[in-house]
Amino acid sequence: MLIINHSQVRELLPMSDCIATVAEALAALSRGEGLQPLRDGLLLPDHQGVLAWMPGSLASGKPFGIKVLSVFDRAADFGLDSHQGGVMIFDPEQGRPLALVEAGAITAVRTAAVSALATDRIARKDASTLAILGAGTQARSHVEAMLAVRPLKQIRLWSRTTANTERLAAEQMAKHDTKIEVVADVASAVEGADIICTTTSAREPILAGELLEPGMHVNAVGASIPSMRELDVDVVRKATLFTDRRESLTNEAGEYIRALEQGVIDDDHSVTEIGEILNDAHPGRTSTREITLFRSLGLAVEDIASAQLVYERAVQRGIGTRIDFAG
Repeated sequence: MLIINHSQVRELLPMSDCIATVAEALAALSRGEGLQPLRDGLLLPDHQGVLAWMPGSLASGKPFGIKVLSVFDRAADFGLDSHQGGVMIFDPEQGRPLALVEAGAITAVRTAAVSALATDRIARKDASTLAILGAGTQARSHVEAMLAVRPLKQIRLWSRTTANTERLAAEQMAKHDTKIEVVADVASAVEGADIICTTTSAREPILAGELLEPGMHVNAVGASIPSMRELDVDVVRKATLFTDRRESLTNEAGEYIRALEQGVIDDDHSVTEIGEILNDAHPGRTSTREITLFRSLGLAVEDIASAQLVYERAVQRGIGTRIDFAG
């Protein structure tokens, strides 16, 4: 079995390649190929963290696997990511473990890559102004991802911690040679924006529907359990809703569940999977004034497809640490 660490994943998984990889996985999943159970988890006794596991299988003849990770908000106090763990992939013919790939780097890249895929297929073609809410790992990845699919002229950044926002802005301006403006509040960030990315750990809404303007596209990625919400119910009501997996949305997206409970939407509310657009079963955006929302849940097949690509490249380049795992 090959062990592939964080820095090796980042070397082997460029954003553009990851976008293509998750597109193939999501298109196949929407065609009924592969398996994607709902994630599960264990709340630790002190309620300070969660052990989560996400199994899945790609199309026939391709690896299956599982992502296992701890989710600790207080990990940041120690200079660590909140999500720590690994993605383990298995040979589909023999069942032997092929690789254990560091999950933090996989998650950082593939989450933003799926947002980029959704943006490329749904956002207006002339979208040029980006607002990112949040200043953590996903905010960083989403700057790169959005630049990969749209020629942005203006980027605005907001988070609750100004020092973190300013540090991220300076880092990303140097990396991408583009101007990034730090703003004082959410309203200033999203006013006139074409693309909005919510990348926070908020448990209560930070983006209100009243702030949305015709033609906007929203990528919401920060909340993945029903008790967390980045968007208020009015965002769900006003926007045409897209997701990576319908079953995950209806069971795990707090914004969608709350909108149903409050009667803002009903069970017949239209929800389209990105894979359906990729398979030409849905047109995506239908007008320049339509408000669109991609509610990302994050799927194991996205992790497994990305880990497979990393594994194949690691073998080709002689990267990683090989261990005799089975004995």
